[in-house]
Parts: sequence; structure tokens; C-alpha cells
Amino acid sequence: MYQKLTEFSRNTKRALLVSIDIIALPVALWAGYALRLGELWPHSIINAWWLFIAAPLVAVPIFIRMGLYRAVLRYVGSKALITIVKAVTITTLILLALVVMSQTHGVPRSVFFSFWLLSLLFIAGSRLFLRSYIHSYTERRKSKQPVAVYGAGSAGAELAKAMQSGREYEPVAFFDDNLEKQGIEIHGIKVYSLDDLSALIDKTGISQVLLAMPALSHRRKHKILEKLEAYPVHVRTLPGIADLVSGKASVSDIREVDTGDVLGRNSVPPIPELIEQCIRGKSVMVTGAGGSIGSELCRQIAEHGPSKLVLFEQSEFALYKLEKELGAHNPGLEIIAVLGSVTHARRVEMVLRSFAIHTVYHAAAYKHVPLVEQNPIEGLQNNVFGTWRTAEAAKAAGVETFVLISTDKAVRPTNIMGATKRLAELVLQGMAEECGTTRFTMVRFGNVLDSSGSVIPLFRDQIRNGGPVTVTHPEVTRYFMTIPEAAQLVLQAGALGEGGDVFVLEMGDPIKIDDLARSMIHLSGLEVCDAENPEGDIEIKYSGLRPGEKLYEELLIGDNVTGTEHPKIMRAAEEKLPWETMLHYKKKFEVARNNFETKKIKLLLEEVVSGYTAEKDIVDPVWNQYCLINKDDSKLIHELGAQNIGSGESKQLH
Repeated sequence: MYQKLTEFSRNTKRALLVSIDIIALPVALWAGYALRLGELWPHSIINAWWLFIAAPLVAVPIFIRMGLYRAVLRYVGSKALITIVKAVTITTLILLALVVMSQTHGVPRSVFFSFWLLSLLFIAGSRLFLRSYIHSYTERRKSKQPVAVYGAGSAGAELAKAMQSGREYEPVAFFDDNLEKQGIEIHGIKVYSLDDLSALIDKTGISQVLLAMPALSHRRKHKILEKLEAYPVHVRTLPGIADLVSGKASVSDIREVDTGDVLGRNSVPPIPELIEQCIRGKSVMVTGAGGSIGSELCRQIAEHGPSKLVLFEQSEFALYKLEKELGAHNPGLEIIAVLGSVTHARRVEMVLRSFAIHTVYHAAAYKHVPLVEQNPIEGLQNNVFGTWRTAEAAKAAGVETFVLISTDKAVRPTNIMGATKRLAELVLQGMAEECGTTRFTMVRFGNVLDSSGSVIPLFRDQIRNGGPVTVTHPEVTRYFMTIPEAAQLVLQAGALGEGGDVFVLEMGDPIKIDDLARSMIHLSGLEVCDAENPEGDIEIKYSGLRPGEKLYEELLIGDNVTGTEHPKIMRAAEEKLPWETMLHYKKKFEVARNNFETKKIKLLLEEVVSGYTAEKDIVDPVWNQYCLINKDDSKLIHELGAQNIGSGESKQLH
């Protein structure tokens, strides 16, 4: 009710004041009689019945003439009070004159003094009371953000109730697509159709819409978000009702809309037998455990009953954080945190043997395309030799299953990161051809939402800072998958491998990065600033493709792909190289790495990785600076930059 009072139009508020005055003046006259004669219903009132009708008929026109109904209630001050005194005094004198002229008997003159005093109290008091209320309500609304709740179900109702008792948000409207709910009130809050949002934004100042639909699918949420993009509101989501009731979360835990909802992807439930085959009752190790994918793999592995979980990570801080997190949520699980690099073969083998590891998920890799392009030697060392040495250690230690986390950038790569990941795949394919007990499997997928270095956190920070949002090219597209979904599919793909398999995860339709940026801007309650809307909030700048970056990514090198028992996991029949050829190139790469020969490494990758064409420009700052310092040493330049490294062998390979 109080909320509706403040939202009345000016004319409605004036009518309310007139009604108050029409009631207050006769009450003041009756109270004057009662006080003067000492009786609740004095008998002489009957003679002056007409006076009770005359009081408001005389007063209201005077109040109108003197502007009492033009004053804005929230600004009623001393000047308005003086006007009220004048208006009530004039009204009292006129009524007194009417009594004298009509010679009405039984009306003591002192009644008019009491009437004047009580009228002042009622008229001025009502204004001051309303001013005080509006002021207090306005202050309360200033400290609480007006928000709307999308979803008028049980979750939305409980969340609105929690917000009403809190200090951060004031729910002013519900929205729901159910026609039967529209028009009803829940906790005093009306349910509207989404078509009413524009009017409510102007009327109530709604700046945020909070989604309260925990059971809705990603695809359904995606359709709702598409509708909300047209409005200047920040769309966020609240914790699930179960978390609120259990105390695991509070209304203050409002978060940004899940980017999976923006993309509209529905995940497929896991097949329990597949996800547990390489985990339950087994000793499992994850390399690169502190990374985005590695840490999520560890979380999901911990839920499926391994005998022990070894976290292998070279970042001390990342390892510390993950160990603390997993230990807090899995008190009965033996968790071993091991600092180390996958390039230290003896260290890796010792760890594998010491804890009798059955399954290795190899997530350790350098994956940031521009950084690896600038540091190709370290990219080769970590992505190729790290994988090679870890796989050899796994084979020597008798590990049952070795799963490599690969990438779509390994398909016809245009950058060193993708080329080194494809080379790592070739290494495992070659090793799988050799006799041994270890099953080597590769899982290839696209970009992972909200992983470190992905565009989602970057866009979010840029929007928070007022822009601009940087997109490399208006037509650049990528495949996307959520971190939990990717990790879940990796665990299942590992169980499907027979040896040397390359599994490709079904990523849905590719997403244009420009569209993703625009959606994130709109769902933050802001508008894109461009030629069509120069008054917008956030500008999108196109920075141009970075060295080695593609417009479009692919998941398959060829077309030879077959399904598996999981609908989102496909088996790709990719080309392989003989193991002797891999060993031959291993020596060449080792020489180039040991001599820090960037150009030679790029040319070797061009030979061995199908579809890779090295860019002419070398963006390795160390190599470029070294060549600049030694530019007068023609012998050095000849050895490092122009030597023949076996072009005839390249033709033979392809």
C-alpha cells in the first residue's frame, strides 16, 4: 500500500488531500463542540447541523484559491504552514459570520476558537505526516535498488520476500509468461507481462531484472534473455531457492547471468558408467591441476569415488588454492598435492610409481595463442615435450589410461599453440601404435567459457570499466562450451578410448564473438555505442586478428568421423605418422630448442603438422632482439635463419 501511495499521480494525490480536508473539518467542528460543552454528543448540535456541511464547502474553495493543493507534499515547509494558518483563519471567520447572520441559537462563540485550533492541527498535521512518510520511504528506496523479479513461482516469491526484509534490493514488480499469474499480487507486488517493462522502468526506476527460475533449461533462459536484451536493464540471476533455504547462499550472492544461458546450450546428462570407469576405486592424477580445465576435472573426479587424487601443478599458489578447496569439500578423500613440471620426466615417473596411478588426465599446456606465438620455444617445450615425457613416464609406470586435453586449434593450425597441440596428438597416436598396456586417448574441443584467458572475463571487465570492448574482427566465430560440461565429457571420453583415439566433443553451433559482446553489453543494462546509436554507453572496437589467429575454428581435419555411445562425443579417424618418423623429428626439435632457434622450430612444425603454414613474421621478442643485436654476424644469421632443414622429407610426409 505504501509503495502504491508514493506512485500516485499528482491529481490523485490532490484528490486524496481534498478528501482528508472534507473529513477533517467537520470532525474539528464536532470536537470543538464536545470540548466546549463537555459532552460527547451535545444536544445543541442539532440546531447547527448545516454548519457541518458549510465548513468543508467554505474551506475547500479557499484552500484551492490559496494554493494549498498545489504544494508538493515532500517539500511542505514553513511557508506552506503559514498559508494553512491564513486559510483556516479565513474559514473560521466566515463560518462565525454565517452563524451570527443566521442567528443560529446554541452555538457558543468559543467553539470557533477550538475549531480554529483543531483545524490547524488536522490540516497541517496531515500534510506534515504525509511529508514525513514520503521522505522516509524515499530515503529507504534510495538505499535499496528497485528491481524486478522474472519468475512468479515459488522461487521468485521466496526471493522477493527475502529481498523485502534485506537492505540491498526492493522488489517492485514480478514478470511471468503465465497469463494466469499476470495481474495477481505476491507479497504485495503485482505480476506483469514483459510488455509492461518499459512503462515500469519509467515509473519505478527499475535498473535490474533478477532471474528466479532455477529449474529452467539453458535454451528457455536463452529465449528470455533475448527478449530482455531490448530493454535498458541489467540482467542478473539469484541463487537457487534450495541454497537460500539451506543457508548456503543469500540474496547478496547475486551474480551475473551464466554465459551458458547467453549461448542457449543444453548440456546432456552424463552416463554414470562411462564417467566412473576410469575413476571409481582408482588412483587418478591430473596434470595442470590448477588451471581452469584441470581444476574442474579434479572437482568432478573427487565426486566419483577415486581411491586417491594426485594434483600435479607447477604453480604453487594455484595448487595451494585447489588443495584447500578440495580438502574442504571432500574430507574422506586422500588428496596429494605435488609441485612439479611435466617437462621433468623422472619427477613425473616417480610420482606415477609412488602412488600407483591408474589414470592420468593431462591438462598441463600453454594455451594462450598470442603468448605462445611470442614464446614458441616454451610452447614447444611445455605442449610437446611435456606431453611426450609425461606419456613416456605413464607408459613406464604402467598407467592404464592416459587422456590428453587437446583443442580445436590443433586442426589445420595457423598458430604455434595449435601446431604444438597437434604435434602432441601425433606423439600419442604414435605411442599408441607401439606395444604397451597404456591406452592413449585425446579429447579435442573448442573454447571454454570463463576459463582463464577467455573472452568472457575480458569482456566483463571491459564493460565494468566503461569500455571499449575489444573484438578482433566483426566476423570472427568460435565454438564454446562451459567448463563443467567440457570436464564431464572429457571424463566420459577417456572411458571410450581403445588406443590412439581422437575424440571430438559436439560443440553446437559456432558463436560470433561480436554477437556475444553485444549480448553481454545489453544484459548489463547498457547500450552499444555505434554509428546507429552514437549516444550509447559502451563502444566495440575491432583490433584486427592477432598473429596466428583464425576467423573460424574447426574440430576435424578430415570428414571421417563416427559416433559413440555418448551423443556428444564423436570419434575422429585422423592421419598418423610412423613412430620412427616422430623419433626422427624429436631429435630435430630438440636441437632447435636447445639452440633457441625460433625460425627453425616454425619451419619444422610446418613440415610435420598437416595444414600448418608458418607466418613469415616472427613475433618472438627474444629472437628478434637477439637477431638485432647480432645483425652484423652473417654466419649466425645464416645458421639460425636460412639453413636447409629437409624440405624433401616434408614432401614425403604429406
